Amino acid sequence: MAVISILLGGLVSYMIGWIIYARWFHPYSKYPGPFLASITRLWIIKELWSGKAEVTQREWHTKYGPIIRIAPDEVSISDPSVIKTIYGAGTTFTKTEFYKAFSAPWARYPEHFCNVDPKSHGERRKLVNHVYTMSNIGRYEPDVEQCIELLAQRVKDASESGQPTDMALWLRYYAFDVIGILFFSRPFGFLEFKKDHKGWIKATDVLIFFLAASAFVPLWMRNLVLLSSIVVPGAIASVKAMDTMTEATVDAVKERQEALDKSGGVVEKDDMLASFFKVMEEHGNLDNFGPLEIRGEIYTALVAGSDTTASAITSVLYHLMKYPRTYRKLRDEIDAAVAEGRVSSSGRVRYANAVKLPYFDACCKEGMRIHASIGLSFPRYTPRDGAELLGQFFPGGLRVGCNPQVVQRDKGVFGEDADEFVPERWLGPDAANMERHMLNFGGGPHMCLGKNISMLEIYKALPELIRDYDFELADPSKEWSITNLWFHQPKKVHTVVTKRKK
Repeated sequence: MAVISILLGGLVSYMIGWIIYARWFHPYSKYPGPFLASITRLWIIKELWSGKAEVTQREWHTKYGPIIRIAPDEVSISDPSVIKTIYGAGTTFTKTEFYKAFSAPWARYPEHFCNVDPKSHGERRKLVNHVYTMSNIGRYEPDVEQCIELLAQRVKDASESGQPTDMALWLRYYAFDVIGILFFSRPFGFLEFKKDHKGWIKATDVLIFFLAASAFVPLWMRNLVLLSSIVVPGAIASVKAMDTMTEATVDAVKERQEALDKSGGVVEKDDMLASFFKVMEEHGNLDNFGPLEIRGEIYTALVAGSDTTASAITSVLYHLMKYPRTYRKLRDEIDAAVAEGRVSSSGRVRYANAVKLPYFDACCKEGMRIHASIGLSFPRYTPRDGAELLGQFFPGGLRVGCNPQVVQRDKGVFGEDADEFVPERWLGPDAANMERHMLNFGGGPHMCLGKNISMLEIYKALPELIRDYDFELADPSKEWSITNLWFHQPKKVHTVVTKRKK
C-alpha cells in the first residue's frame, strides 16, 4: 500500500507540475485557447470526435485573433500571410510525427505524404514527379472517360426515376473508380454495380477517426488508440475490408510483373502502373524503387486521393445548387461554349476545353476554397533556431500549423464575403494573390502529387453533367451533412436530377 501511495502521490505531483508549467511557463502559455488544450492533446481528439473541429477553430480565431493554442506544444495560425514561410519552397519548417500515422506498415520508405525527412522526401518524390504531371495524366483522359460514361448512366437513372439521389455518394463512387482505371486499367465496379466495392468506403468512414486520432497522440500510444476502434460496431469488418485494399495493391503489382515477364518486357497496358514499372526499370537498383514502392503509390491514391477528390467535386456541385443564380450563370456559359463549338454538344467534354471556361474555372476554385477537402491543420515543427511569424518569436522545435478550412476564409485575402460562395472573386485582379493563399492541395515541396488527377476528374465530369442535366437540391432549406474526421467529407447531398431539353 505504501508503494502504491508513493506512486500515486508522484503521479499527482507530476500532473500538477505539468499543468503549472504548461499554463504559465511554456513558450506557448501566452497564447489563448481552451484550458484543456493547454495541458493535453485530448482536446484535439475531442474536437475530432465532434466532426466539427474547423468550426471551433474559426470561432476561437474570431474571438481571440490569428494565433490560438490547440495543444500544449501546438498553435493554429489563421493569417494566410504565413503560408509561404511555413509551407513554401525552401522552407525550414519540417513535418511532425503526425504524418507517420498514415504510413503503410509494410513500406520501406514512407509515402510522400508521410515522409517527414526533407532530404528523403525530395529524393523519393523526384523519382515519380513526372508520372503525376498534367502532361502525363492527360494521356489517360480517354480511360477516365470510361468512368464518366458510368457516372452519366447513374445520373440518367436518377433523372428517369424522378426520385432524389445522393450525388455525394455517386461522386465518391466515381472518384474511386477513376483510381481503378488509372492504376489497374479497370474501374473497381462502384458505379457499374452501384455498391460500395468490398466495403472500402464504409471501412474508411468507420476507421478514419481512429487513424486520425492516433496521429495526435504520442508515438507510444498510437497502437492503443487504433486498438480501441474494436469497441465500434463494424470495426473488425472494416479492418478486414481495408486489408482487401492492401491485397488489391499486392495483386496489381504481382499480376503486372508476371505479365511483363511473360511478354519479355513488352507493355500491353498503358496506365500509371506501367509508368511506375518504368521508373522501377530505370531507377530501381540505384534508388531502391521496387514493388513495395509501387504498392505505396497505389495505396496512397486509394486511401488519400479518392475521398479528397470526391469532397472537392461534391462541394462545387452542392454550392452551385445552393446558389441558383450562380448555377444559371455557369449553365449559360457552358451552353454558349456548346453553341460556339468550343465544347462538344454530346459525348465527353475534353479537359483542354473545360479549363478555358472562365466562370466554370472560377466555380471550381471557389468550391475548393470554401470547402477544403482536409479540415485540420497541417502541423510543422519550427526551425531549430526558431522563427518569427506575425511579429512573434517562436522557439525551435514547437508545432505551428494552418487549417485550410480556416485560412481559406480569411477576409483580408478573400474579401468580407469570404464565408459565401462567390465565384466572381476569381475573375478579379486579386485572383493570383488568392491562389497563393490556398492550402487545399497543401503547398511548396509537399504540394499534393495527386492534384492533377483530381483536376482532371473535376474538370471533365462537371461540365458534361451540367450540359446534359439540371440539378436541384431536393430540399433547399436543408444544409448538406459534413463530417470532419481529417477528411472533410460531405454526405447526403440529396438531389433531383432532370434531363435538359435541347
